[in-house]
Amino acid sequence: MTGADYLLPFRTKLRSMRTESFGADPAGARMERIRRSPHFVDGVFQNPVGARTRPSGSTVEFAKIYFHKEQRARRTPTGTVPVHATTLADLAAPPATGLRLTWMGHSSVLAEIDGRRILFDPVWGERCSPFPFAGPKRLHPTPLSLAALGPVDVVVISHDHYDHLDLPTIRALAGTDTVFAVPLGVGAHLERWGVPPSRMHELDWNETATVAGISLTATPARHFCGRGLRNQQHTLWASWVVTGPDHRIYHSGDTGYFPGFRDIGAEHGPFDATMIQIGAYSEYWPDIHMTPAEGMRAHLDLQGGRPHGVLLPIHWGTFNLAPHPWAEPGEWTKDAGEEAGQAVAFPRPGEPFEPAGKLPAEAWWRAVSQPIAHPWRRPRGAESVAETSRGDMDLAGER
Repeated sequence: MTGADYLLPFRTKLRSMRTESFGADPAGARMERIRRSPHFVDGVFQNPVGARTRPSGSTVEFAKIYFHKEQRARRTPTGTVPVHATTLADLAAPPATGLRLTWMGHSSVLAEIDGRRILFDPVWGERCSPFPFAGPKRLHPTPLSLAALGPVDVVVISHDHYDHLDLPTIRALAGTDTVFAVPLGVGAHLERWGVPPSRMHELDWNETATVAGISLTATPARHFCGRGLRNQQHTLWASWVVTGPDHRIYHSGDTGYFPGFRDIGAEHGPFDATMIQIGAYSEYWPDIHMTPAEGMRAHLDLQGGRPHGVLLPIHWGTFNLAPHPWAEPGEWTKDAGEEAGQAVAFPRPGEPFEPAGKLPAEAWWRAVSQPIAHPWRRPRGAESVAETSRGDMDLAGER
């Protein structure tokens, strides 16, 4: 370090120390465009409805719950997660109905829609973290390699958190011809990782790009952004509407529940299928992630208030990111779907299905789950806590 280095602003020094996995901050013309956004107010992107983006409540109490030995055991599967074994062969033929979805785990979904292939939030890395030696690690392998996946027309990114925007995955895709559709500001990360601006569509909410006859619209979500300790809120988060000549689908990204789902549905729906975040929820951050009940409500809002299409639950099963039991999102979503009369698909990671065809419905998680409590079923009455607890605790495989 030279004497001149000491004259550099402290922020510049910190930026120079950031490893590549942290990405890059928007600057120049990109930052000017961000400042012109109607959703960028007082120096930060704003949510459509107010949201607390930091955990509420006592940090000590949260730590007690999160690191409690018994609770930690419930947040992981008891055995090997059953990944679909024939994904590559199943994807070899085009979808008979023109629309096929393949959940790769967490929020990563390959959508084959009207002859095009759209890959949402691809995360093929072992950890969702800026470091290869720390952070949440995969609970199951990827169903197939990126190379085996074959050509992809568009990669869609919902926001820049590590479990949705993965450096090694983007690097691999940067070497292909695929186009990227990302929220405003996220392009700074991609440029640093080798994606040329000519292959990017960087959109504000309610802006649309058309690629190979498919329209991609960034729609509002209730979340936040950031890849470093210092969160500047200079990159936008989004849900996505993808429309082809014959089909339309929706990917929620990460979001808390908000009334805007009805507006998105009224303008762009109804949808043949929605991919809805139903995992990593907690009472400590109720505004930025949905419970399965809220996810079902969001789906119905998107469909005009009635059961329609197919809901694919996402953002669960792959990484341990919240205090709830590992299998709870699947179990709760299954109950919510039955109660609402809504069709829900429960594929194993890597299991393709066509929303207009036979849906995967087996509760596969029960075979590798600890006993599951069902607090959402608890009756409101005069039952004692002990009676309620005994009634709510089922062995996962017994239902």
